[in-house]
Amino acid sequence: MPKETMSPRERWQAVLSRQKPDRVPMDYWATAEATDQLCKHMGCDFDEVQRRLHIDKPQPLGGAYVGPAFPEYTDYFGLRMKLVDYGTGKYYEADNAPLAQFQSIDEMEAEYQWPSPDWFDYSHLPELVKGKEHLVWQGGTSEPLLFYKALRGYELAYMDLLERPELVHYCLDKLFELAYQNAQRIFEAVPSVVLLSYVAEDLGGQDTLLYAPEHIREFLLPRMKRMVDLAKQNGAFVFTHSDGAVHDIIPDLIGIGAQALNPIQWRCTGMERERLKAEFGNRLVFHGAVDNQYTLPFGTVEEVRQEVIDNLRILGAGGGYIIAPCHNIQSVSPPENVIALYETGYEEGWR
Repeated sequence: MPKETMSPRERWQAVLSRQKPDRVPMDYWATAEATDQLCKHMGCDFDEVQRRLHIDKPQPLGGAYVGPAFPEYTDYFGLRMKLVDYGTGKYYEADNAPLAQFQSIDEMEAEYQWPSPDWFDYSHLPELVKGKEHLVWQGGTSEPLLFYKALRGYELAYMDLLERPELVHYCLDKLFELAYQNAQRIFEAVPSVVLLSYVAEDLGGQDTLLYAPEHIREFLLPRMKRMVDLAKQNGAFVFTHSDGAVHDIIPDLIGIGAQALNPIQWRCTGMERERLKAEFGNRLVFHGAVDNQYTLPFGTVEEVRQEVIDNLRILGAGGGYIIAPCHNIQSVSPPENVIALYETGYEEGWR
């Protein structure tokens, strides 16, 4: 095997800059249960797992919460969280909808306290990154519509787009401003350290968009562009996450400045790898694409190996690809398949 000549940061930066890395970078997304299962199978902690499997996972940067105290399992939005076991993984889900009772902006203004960016402290970040400048640092995540749906309740949030657009605009302005201030303060605390900024929003289902394109363009894209512009002004690459069948909105995401697209769920309608590479490969870096609906959980080791090879051949042709699962690996995925993903990526990623 060739010798590595780049740090994780240099490797990611090369791909994102359309330069040739020493090898293709590899990222890791998984539930806690899947990670524990992998560690037990390999007989080591996760740091050693990453070293053995040559994983170049980005490290998150964020503010430390120093705001008002809230009840246990309740966050600073007033969302009460409960742990839900889906059989293949556990996730904290909202158990209430703090904004569901409000019918107008005036009511919300009078009775709801929006979180303040001053509830977070960033003074620890310089010490956190000191001596670790070779790692991939990610900061400035935004996904406000996800929070809006939790705060209003999903059914009501979807109805708001048609029946109460002024309320959606008001709330998204508040949520995006909090995300903007968080990102800006991270950039100010550790200048030139953040390599990736996530400007995310789940826009697709299995077969089509979750929202009408006109709603995406009205409510989300202008605000997402403001986040994109902030990231680029601070030297960070813009990483856009959207699950599902999002083919029809990809040109719009490119139009606001998206540079990398995740997670490439290629079994969804319109997300065929060859099509994405042909249409957008000269404008987007692709991240993910190792299937988490069939291949990783239910396929054989050989099927996993072949899929990684296919991804490198299709999405990695001429560069512009980062290997990763197409979403969080679930505990139903055998550790042998997870290991095959990264071992194959390492073996084949030098070409």
